[in-house]
Amino acid sequence: MHPLALIPTPVQTRRVNSNGRFHGLLFLLTVLLATAVLGTAVLGTAVLGQSTQNGPGWDAWKSSCDRLPANQALLKGAPPASPDLLPIRRFADFESVLDAFLALAVQGPMRNASNWVGSLPDLTAFLDLSRSPVTRPPLPFQPFAQKLTVTPGSSVLLQGDLHGDIHSLIAVLSHLQQQGWMEGFELKPSAPQLIFLGDYTDRGQYGVEVLYTLMRLKLANPDRVHLVRGNHEDLSLVSRYGFLAEAQAKFGRDLNVSKLIRLYDLLPVVLYLGCGTNGVQLCHGGMEPGFDPRPLLGSSGSPRFARIGDLRQAGFLKAHPDWLKADPKSRGEAERIFKDFTPESPTTPSVLGFMWNDFTVFREEPGFAHNPDRAFVYGDSAVGPLLQEISTPGFRICAVIRGHQHASQSNPLMRRLVASRGLYRHWQEVPSGEAFAATVQALEAKVEVGSSRAVPFGSVWTLNVSPDSVYGLGCRFGFATCARLKLESRLEDWRLEPITVTVPVLAK
Repeated sequence: MHPLALIPTPVQTRRVNSNGRFHGLLFLLTVLLATAVLGTAVLGTAVLGQSTQNGPGWDAWKSSCDRLPANQALLKGAPPASPDLLPIRRFADFESVLDAFLALAVQGPMRNASNWVGSLPDLTAFLDLSRSPVTRPPLPFQPFAQKLTVTPGSSVLLQGDLHGDIHSLIAVLSHLQQQGWMEGFELKPSAPQLIFLGDYTDRGQYGVEVLYTLMRLKLANPDRVHLVRGNHEDLSLVSRYGFLAEAQAKFGRDLNVSKLIRLYDLLPVVLYLGCGTNGVQLCHGGMEPGFDPRPLLGSSGSPRFARIGDLRQAGFLKAHPDWLKADPKSRGEAERIFKDFTPESPTTPSVLGFMWNDFTVFREEPGFAHNPDRAFVYGDSAVGPLLQEISTPGFRICAVIRGHQHASQSNPLMRRLVASRGLYRHWQEVPSGEAFAATVQALEAKVEVGSSRAVPFGSVWTLNVSPDSVYGLGCRFGFATCARLKLESRLEDWRLEPITVTVPVLAK
């Protein structure tokens, strides 16, 4: 059997349940046993070409990735890439970059206790690279938030879900090269910073290549490339949705799963980006009322970090009796579901909102609801007041930009994401049968499609998922999107600019 044929076909997100960690560990045992069978079937040498200290140069790397068949072609039944076409055929070549990435993380600003606000994580364990969630004793789950500030006139580029889509990532980075913002893997001094919003692997066949590319970018630009942790940066999900199977098929018995998943613990689950007295919440999922970011936001200096320890969701409701008061049903639902707890994983004993939660599409939908197949859903009546409550006079959280809320079949949100060039602002319409069923073509006259968009207070923006995927195939779009956020002292002068890029392998 072809080794890569062992990688499962992408499927839609399934219900989060308490057995997720069990399934993850069960699959991990399967991986460790299977590697003994596969042996060195997929091992070889790294891609050829001009190399740098951390691996092949950009041109050689791009060329090797360009030869890979598209995920959409694989979904239609095309054979997977033969092992000799894989850009990385030895785990040792991947591991050298992974080791450098991990070392950079634990030797950087997070190592300094003075950069942490409030209760510190157990830094001895947090920075110990010999431990991971699958070692004995296991590394405890210690999620954290990060604050980053930039000067007026700065820009950042935001990238949503990649899900193992190396072709779209290469296309976006090639566009940055053409714009004069990058040379090789390095950002030029005048280029925007890059912020990736999670879900780098699973559901696509090239998670290894995506993760390798992101690590190379971070190593080349330690202070200007930032990776946020999504819900798929979790052992329980990569065990079920394809990434561990992919890595095992590509690297055989040499795969070090413990080291591979260790990098997840070194990524913030939310990044608060500030300019002047205004800021934006950058995350993968959505709101998390149980975490109070005000001590972090009020701290001086950048970057700064804060451990997300006890989540006081019930405490938030008690301290804010007017939140959702005008929507008794939503308030009652929150009172029924919210609890105070210490997260043991991204999904236990309840989901961590920054990684998992969603938003309604239309105005006047319920302010809060529970979707048992995913997580919690927040509406416009809940978000604006919540942002006000968790802001400080010197750091007002004005908006949320995220990814996550995608489907492999057309639905109201996916059609709006396609119509709005991959960057959709929620709550532009009221719910109706016509709005629910509107086509992409009809929506292009109803939602924002401009090249430069204001950022209103309380707005929530979703970035589309990359197109060489089950999502692009099912929803019939072939363009990749990133967004440029231009920041100024006044929120009124902030602008979001969608950048759409043709993905050559999908244009053939």
